[in-house]
Amino acid sequence: MRILLINPNTSQSVSDLIGSEARRAASASTQIEVVTAPFGVAYIETRFEALIGAYAGATLAAEHEARHDALVIAAFGDPGLAGIREAVDIPVLGLTESALMSACMLGSRFSIIAISRRITAWYRETVQANGLVDRLASIRCLNQPLRDIGAVQEDHESRLRELCLQAVEQDGADVLIIAGAPLAGLARSIRADIPVPLVDGVSSAVRHAETLIALAPGRARGGSYAPPPRKPNQGLSAPMQALLARERPPV
Repeated sequence: MRILLINPNTSQSVSDLIGSEARRAASASTQIEVVTAPFGVAYIETRFEALIGAYAGATLAAEHEARHDALVIAAFGDPGLAGIREAVDIPVLGLTESALMSACMLGSRFSIIAISRRITAWYRETVQANGLVDRLASIRCLNQPLRDIGAVQEDHESRLRELCLQAVEQDGADVLIIAGAPLAGLARSIRADIPVPLVDGVSSAVRHAETLIALAPGRARGGSYAPPPRKPNQGLSAPMQALLARERPPV
């Protein structure tokens, strides 16, 4: 199995965290490739930044998806997930959607542990878009400036542990989702100290991707996720044009 993880942020240090956790989670025979957005912001916190990240992710998907069996949008909030899922011929997963599916199989109510206050509105909207806001116990977040997005775990591990315990003890969470690519792998290092299951988006997405590849469910040729219709376009990269012009079997 070959799984592509797309980091729609521009931070290579975050891509390194993503790659490390993805390889720890993947089966021994699974090949992992991580690519980083060539334009955009260092890390996505807002709806507008997510819009930029979605296009960066779509650009990378057009360039690389043909060599892979599944694709992961490796940013919590899943920027561009639905649109990219329409366009490519392989399963497309996001960190949020994958983590939510894992959490719902482990308990009734989940909390999300996030890296900043500004990011929480977008996260809540993403949970709502997945139809699971009634199962959201809380979103707890760091509330101080981040020195280096690639060093959030190192700088704030103690506070992140506190937030986890508060979500359990004060908010009634049965499961905790450690949110965002900058926190990839943190669940493994603090799991023994937290009294409820912890879910990591990267490892969830990789394992769910392996399942979907093995299930071989087929490609949507009808319904709302059918490929976009051909039409004139301009200003797009050659890989994007080729993706939009791809011949696909009729329904």
